[in-house]
Amino acid sequence: MNQNIKIKGINIAYNKVGSGHPMILMHGWGCDSSALRLFERVGSEHHEVYNIDLPGFGKSDEPPTPWGVKEYTEMLEEFVRILGINNPVILGHSFGGRIAILFASRNKVSRLLLVDAAGVRPKRTLSYYYKIYSYKFAKWIYPNLVGRKRADELIEEMRSRRGSYDYVNCSPQMRKVMVNVVNSDLKSVMPKIKAPTLLIWGEEDTATPMRDAKIMQKLIPNAGLVSFPGAGHFSFVDNPYQSTAVVRRFISTSITSE
Repeated sequence: MNQNIKIKGINIAYNKVGSGHPMILMHGWGCDSSALRLFERVGSEHHEVYNIDLPGFGKSDEPPTPWGVKEYTEMLEEFVRILGINNPVILGHSFGGRIAILFASRNKVSRLLLVDAAGVRPKRTLSYYYKIYSYKFAKWIYPNLVGRKRADELIEEMRSRRGSYDYVNCSPQMRKVMVNVVNSDLKSVMPKIKAPTLLIWGEEDTATPMRDAKIMQKLIPNAGLVSFPGAGHFSFVDNPYQSTAVVRRFISTSITSE
């Protein structure tokens, strides 16, 4: 059932299905709640599932300011407070994994599933820094050379050529959000997670590589890792049957809220 709730002054859409112990799903960047329908179906067999359109995606409003992981997590904390959700199972894919990690590090969670999750700051190459600083130099020098209007056109062309697909296709506000989110590193809070945790990963994931999964497994107490050969960043799309089986088994032992 599609529902809406107002938090921090913005409208947030979510789908609620099933009954039983609560389970919250959070999608990755550039997606919406529909990306996690597989887990919604599996979870709703024995859980009350809340599948959220994160602010800035799907039918939810954009954040009023350039949020970071902290603000998204505060939104989730307010979401569970208003709806009276206690000790939920949390599943986060990619960007949703960042919120799941921070939330689980400071709130009671019965089970935590991190699917190809972000949360470890990526290694930067020399080519990355070249792109960043040449772009900043262009923003500074072009207006003096060709005028503001033409400079804006040239800078937008540069952004389109050099920026990631996710960045280029964002609104101006969400581009700022993306910069804040990508630059966050959550390794320091991972040891604070007390919930049993399962990492589900594609071994060919290039967005959040296996290196990240192994770091998380090392830092999060009671964390296990399941990886799928040949699967990428959407490991559950590449390998839906095993993903379903693994998640079903893991959440079947969810702690019933008191």
